Amino acid sequence: MEPQAWEDLERADGGALRTVKDLSAGAAGGIAQVLLGQPFDIIKVRLQTSNQYSSALDAATKILKNEGPLAFYKGTLTPLIGIGACVSVQFGAFHEARRRFEEANAKKDPSKPGLSYSQYYAAGAFAGVTNSVLSGPIEHIRIRLQAQPHGAGRLYSGPLDCVRKLSAHEGVLKGLFRGQVVTVLREAQAYGVWFLTFEYLMNLDAKRNNVNREEISSIRVATYGGLAGEGLWLASYPFDVVKSKMQTDGFGAHQKFSSMTDCFKKTFAAEGLGGFWKGIGPTLLRAMPVSAGTFAVVELAMRALG
Repeated sequence: MEPQAWEDLERADGGALRTVKDLSAGAAGGIAQVLLGQPFDIIKVRLQTSNQYSSALDAATKILKNEGPLAFYKGTLTPLIGIGACVSVQFGAFHEARRRFEEANAKKDPSKPGLSYSQYYAAGAFAGVTNSVLSGPIEHIRIRLQAQPHGAGRLYSGPLDCVRKLSAHEGVLKGLFRGQVVTVLREAQAYGVWFLTFEYLMNLDAKRNNVNREEISSIRVATYGGLAGEGLWLASYPFDVVKSKMQTDGFGAHQKFSSMTDCFKKTFAAEGLGGFWKGIGPTLLRAMPVSAGTFAVVELAMRALG
């Protein structure tokens, strides 16, 4: 459909099509995110939840040697489907909140309809909380598949088997949504910082060079997206460590952590502050290309859709 046709439909339906375009662009970005980031993610999860590796390079070497190259894409089906949906929701929710803030600001002062940076953060946090409904169980399944033993010791034959077994332990809510409180906190902080950083850098570029947002080059968009990815993880990583520990924890007599607070306390007691930053190296290495690719693809898709 031509951009003008999109615009005509958007005016006719009161903006619903704008949301469809936001969701579609986000889905494209989500697929790019998974394909770029999955090998880094499995290394991060192994470092967060195990003591058998001395470094990210050691983890990558042992995974390749013991499990083969395809192991770096273990558990990819779930995030490929799910993360596409998650990023779609993130961008859809962010732009919806953004438009609401713009409308409220325009009523107060028609000459200043844009958002303050605290509002950018709030819109991003809203996107993160909205997304957490999907990301909690999706990442739980992915982490279980990534962290399980290789070969004969495998616990799950695939995503559906994982869902069935997790639900059988504690029911759907407690089983699939384990670690949901810390997931919500992580998502709010992470995506508040993510969108805030990206919008700040884009606005700064547009103002400095006296250009419209649409005129900023794709290379710069990708660069700002990559820097936003670094900010996302630096701002939220301790929450992510606790989430990973809770979502790889055992059940019944084998369960180590009774709650998010208990996991924080036991991690600090056993590992100190450093325990909350295990695996940060490969995560930051992954964040730059993954976040850069996500924002570049989303921005290109939104420009193409008009």
